[in-house]
Amino acid sequence: MGKGNPSPAGNPIADLISRRAAALPPNPFAQADARTAAAIRAGHDVIDLSKGNPDGAPPVFMQDALAHAAHDPSLFRYPAFDGIPAYLDAIAYWYDTRHGVTLDPRTHLLATAGASVGIATVIEALVDEGDTVVAVDPYYPQYEGSTAVAKGRFVTIPADPAHGYLPDLDAVSPRLWDEAKLLILNYPNNPTGAVATPEFYGHVVALAHAHRFAVMNDFAYAGIEFGSEPSPSILEVPGASDVAVELGSLSKMFMVAGWRGGWIAGNADILAAAKAVHQQTTVLASSVVQQAGAVALSGDLRSVTALGASYGHRAQVLADGLRDAGIDVAPPRGGLFLWARVPDDFRASDGGVSDGDTSDGGVSDTFTAWLIEHAGVAVMPGSCFGPASDGFVRLSLLKPERDLYQAVSRITHALA
Repeated sequence: MGKGNPSPAGNPIADLISRRAAALPPNPFAQADARTAAAIRAGHDVIDLSKGNPDGAPPVFMQDALAHAAHDPSLFRYPAFDGIPAYLDAIAYWYDTRHGVTLDPRTHLLATAGASVGIATVIEALVDEGDTVVAVDPYYPQYEGSTAVAKGRFVTIPADPAHGYLPDLDAVSPRLWDEAKLLILNYPNNPTGAVATPEFYGHVVALAHAHRFAVMNDFAYAGIEFGSEPSPSILEVPGASDVAVELGSLSKMFMVAGWRGGWIAGNADILAAAKAVHQQTTVLASSVVQQAGAVALSGDLRSVTALGASYGHRAQVLADGLRDAGIDVAPPRGGLFLWARVPDDFRASDGGVSDGDTSDGGVSDTFTAWLIEHAGVAVMPGSCFGPASDGFVRLSLLKPERDLYQAVSRITHALA
């Protein structure tokens, strides 16, 4: 299209910014950081339940593995494009021993600098301009953002509380399935805490075969479940390897969000395309992080089980307290967050709640602002997880229990 009209004097670059970049939605997590920082500057004592940052330390054996790797001369060089062999072998071992899935490290795996890189890479590998991407509302905001970068069409289907916050797949129009190029799933789910079942995944895979679309399951919260059974991998389902890939992450299982270690696993054709995109568009996963990940995934995973149990207890503390305060909470089954419905009487209140004024956004945004002002508790508004999710808020479990008890107490008194 060429250059636009000359910019106003004093801003010679403005007309050079791409329309794609200018049209991207803002990052809601950066907005949440700014909202909390502003409240603290204004003198509020804030318990921040908006973040997904771990509040603990990685297992000592993993810290030791990273430190040892930093002294390994073989890891001073750039790593192999697809990942160091020890890391890929460990991911394959993890899938085999935990999920009964056999993967060829050479063709079914790609190491990435976190699951977020995997999201963007898979979408870029599959989606052309105008292609339809389907996600479940509520959804992690990057799914929409990365689809926008690829100039795809982003369409959502609602999560159904009656189905455990899984979507009712039979209620979706067959026409949408025919139009779909990619279906994005995320279980254990951020933000609802829902956990998928083998039956659900089997239905998804059957639809993907029948309507010829690909599936990407964001499995970043693998291992963080609150029941006795692990959350299944979609790759366990017969036929899934024909249509599906799955994203994994070290961040949540081992509390190393800052290390940025992840992977893409699954269908060889999608992996080949993802590798082509990955080699041209992003940095390789750090060699020392991959080595530490290799030690963690091929070793004793009792620390992950213990972490899931700890988060499950926190979820129950927060859920019980909020329910006692009259707030409806989705049953917590896994992940790092709690999904809560804005109280029905919030909009009708006359007592300092702005009468439910949503002029600055939806009721979620208004309630979020009210909570930080009147209760000193920062949460994420449901509106940033999709248009059907306005009327909900997301609360993080990544605070010590004393902070969660205190947050419940503050919310209870503020609502009273």
